Amino acid sequence: EEIATQMRGFTVVVTKSTVPVGTGDEIEAIIRRVRPDADFAVVSNPEFLREGAAISDFKRPDRVVVGMRDDDARAKKVMTELYRPLNLNETPILFTGRRTSELTKYAANAFLAMKITFINEMADLCEAVSADVQQVSKGIGLDKRIGSKFLHAGPGYGGSCFPKDVQALMRTGQSAGHTLRILQAVEEANAIQKHRLSEKLIALLGEKNAKDDAKSLAGRTIALWGLAFKPNTDDMREAPARVVIDDLVALGARVQAYDPVAMPEAKKTMADIAGLSFADSPMAALQGADVLAIITEWKEFRSPDFAAIRAALKRPVIIDGRNLYDPAVVVAEGLEYHPIGRPVARPADA
Repeated sequence: EEIATQMRGFTVVVTKSTVPVGTGDEIEAIIRRVRPDADFAVVSNPEFLREGAAISDFKRPDRVVVGMRDDDARAKKVMTELYRPLNLNETPILFTGRRTSELTKYAANAFLAMKITFINEMADLCEAVSADVQQVSKGIGLDKRIGSKFLHAGPGYGGSCFPKDVQALMRTGQSAGHTLRILQAVEEANAIQKHRLSEKLIALLGEKNAKDDAKSLAGRTIALWGLAFKPNTDDMREAPARVVIDDLVALGARVQAYDPVAMPEAKKTMADIAGLSFADSPMAALQGADVLAIITEWKEFRSPDFAAIRAALKRPVIIDGRNLYDPAVVVAEGLEYHPIGRPVARPADA
């Protein structure tokens, strides 16, 4: 409505946000109600920027999607000129219908979420049959039809985009009378995956309660490296770390966490969790801890001092939710290594 009151001459109104299919139609209807005399076009131009790499993605996008009415030649000319500087990078510009553009954004994120969930399912299977998900990922990723990106096993996807967009696309399907069964399975599997790391810790450290045979982590302390849902961001929304911490403290454990960027945000969102404390450095998080668990693949975690880790921990064990290390290197330093979707590696004298 505010835009409608300010328009002078032909105006292109562009929606950059991820919005439900049909939002462009609603915007157009509102503007026409407020300004029946207006000369304008409503365009859908969804962004495909990654958190932590937005500037690079803006300068060198994989593609630009522009949705508009088929007969809107003036809007197409405006948008083509707007993105002209990117033509030097030979960026493909795809012109589509407006609703198609809105749906394309959701479909892209949902497909990536599905790809992550698939390799996590394969990781669970690899553990069950003593295979290596890293090699499986490489083997299928070399197929150009599949590609290697988003085929890294981990504790599940999080952040603000994938969970929200998967749910939104399912709601769009329901509204249209079409059930998206694959996405239902993706959401369910991802929710389960977020508990995998805590399940490993409970199996390793838990002691059975004589009364009900349930396991307890009372008296255990876990060092946790990584809180943000992915590196190069402080985003704690839907972060797997939150699920892992909730699981552990619910069974009586203490958690000493460190993240190089997300600590302020984590303190705001998790300050009410009894049993959780925040360390000033990776090594400080290890002091007095039984084992180390890794959730976020920050670069500073990739080449640690394994001898110092072993000396600090009560039990020489690393549970790696991101498969950061070569098992042979970890074992050579006298540490037991529990990766995701790969066999457990133990020192010869363990």
